[in-house]
Amino acid sequence: MGVWIDTDMGFDDIAAILVVGQSELDIDGVSLVFGNTPLPQVKTNAAGAASAFGWKFPIHTGRAMPVLGKLETAQAILGETGIRTIGRGLPQAPALAESDAFAALCRWLEGQGQHRILALGPLTNIAAVALARPDLAARISELVWMGGGVTSGNHTASAEFNALADPEALSIVIAHGLPLRMVDLDLCRKVLARPEDAEPVRNAGGTNAELIADIFAGYIRIGTSRGRPGMAIYDPTAAVAFVAPDVVSFRPARIDVELQGALTRGRTVVETRATHAAFNAQFAADIDADRARVIILAALVNEARK
Repeated sequence: MGVWIDTDMGFDDIAAILVVGQSELDIDGVSLVFGNTPLPQVKTNAAGAASAFGWKFPIHTGRAMPVLGKLETAQAILGETGIRTIGRGLPQAPALAESDAFAALCRWLEGQGQHRILALGPLTNIAAVALARPDLAARISELVWMGGGVTSGNHTASAEFNALADPEALSIVIAHGLPLRMVDLDLCRKVLARPEDAEPVRNAGGTNAELIADIFAGYIRIGTSRGRPGMAIYDPTAAVAFVAPDVVSFRPARIDVELQGALTRGRTVVETRATHAAFNAQFAADIDADRARVIILAALVNEARK
């Protein structure tokens, strides 16, 4: 079965793609969006990852700016390239051939069969299709999104980064009734990578073992440098929900996003009481964290063996 991945291409995005790539699913295409870094750096990261890992699926250039407002990135946390490392980084690679993500997504949605999308960044590319081609957006059968926060945020006290970076895009996706399944901060924080998790990757012995271990360790250090025992593995956890739905329990809810207020913009409001709202989406309510860790770490180790 072919699927689509929409990404802002940081380390955890790469790990999520590896999780999907080592499942029974075929990746029909990948679209890039601003987020972890501005879009030019996202494209550079994608070219380096494609070169390092031998990706054959097409990669398309998407939106560089949110629907409204200023560009917001996560570089303050993730560094200028959006991928921290303790040593090696992605190789320099020729620029990707220019290919428009909007047109590519539309072509894909025109095809037969299910249309499942894993979205790992701001939802700007998906919102563009919903606005311009609602007939094709209606053909999306599942949209698993790493984003939002049931209880709180991370980029601000109220808002998770992917929601804050383009809350209007999330609002458009919700308003068009797309089959949103939100994998939020609270759930992802149950799945931690710890410093010792990088060693099996480093010892795997393949061509990319040192590279994957170094960027994995750099990612984990984001958490440990703040006094935590490890780092939540955000995007790969959403990928687990995408490829192994029995590991994650989803619940129906009414999900809305706050578009106003300096302190509340980007906050996701999740109403789980059917007596108080008509449900319009689902959120990931629980996860077998141990099984999720096994799937994610196996994907990294398997890639590091090549």
